[in-house]
Amino acid sequence: MPSNRNAFSSWRRRLVQRAVHAGWAWVQRTASVTAEHPGRLRFGAIGTGTRLAFPLGTVFGERWIHLGDHCIVGEQVTLTAGLMPDLDLGPDPILRLGDGVVLGRGSHVIADTTVTIGSDCYFGPYVYVTSTNHSYDDPHEPIGKQWPRMEPVEIGPGCWIGTGAVILPGARIGRNVVVAAGAVVRGAVPDHAVVAGAPARVVRRWDPAAGWQPPLRTPAPVPIPDGVTPEQLLALSGLDEEAVARLAELDLAAGEPAADVRAES
Repeated sequence: MPSNRNAFSSWRRRLVQRAVHAGWAWVQRTASVTAEHPGRLRFGAIGTGTRLAFPLGTVFGERWIHLGDHCIVGEQVTLTAGLMPDLDLGPDPILRLGDGVVLGRGSHVIADTTVTIGSDCYFGPYVYVTSTNHSYDDPHEPIGKQWPRMEPVEIGPGCWIGTGAVILPGARIGRNVVVAAGAVVRGAVPDHAVVAGAPARVVRRWDPAAGWQPPLRTPAPVPIPDGVTPEQLLALSGLDEEAVARLAELDLAAGEPAADVRAES
């Protein structure tokens, strides 16, 4: 027979679990870093609406880190300027994030020399960006003891950087570029391109006359019609497939676009 003590223990465990989850959510909200509540961090600039999620990754050299408006920096993201803490890096910023940049959980941005990330760039989790590479010129000296090579990194606005991608020193990525998951990028990447592989190469590119080459294999997503409110979207999300099909039949009978009727429902 089941033990009453075990049943009580299970009930008590659920209460403790709920309390721990609620407490952790409170800690995450309270300990996140914003311009109004920077904690111990003193960034060179941190814009309106920007938030660094807790728990933080390694952050140092923040005086030379400039963060734009409405950026989201995920949990355990490392942001560093300089080879080590407490260095004087001069008057100019070393690491710049434009407005609306999203850095996914566990990503690293290591800026020993200039790293610039343009506005509206989105990083998946565990992306690694570095301006420094180890050198191995001297075959008799341990590689970790040899002075590294440094080259600036620039990522243009509007890029999407996939999970686990690595951006190496000297990379210059253009505007609205897709970097595939796991790609390893160095050198120049043109605007409006898709790159994949290690080392990364261009696998698709936008041509003003011919469009995407090679052509895309799936149709473009249909955007949400203008004027649709969040309340209407929530109402639509509660409809089952049969109700949606019925709305489509009514649209066809009335000779109106389906999206318009649903937007008004």
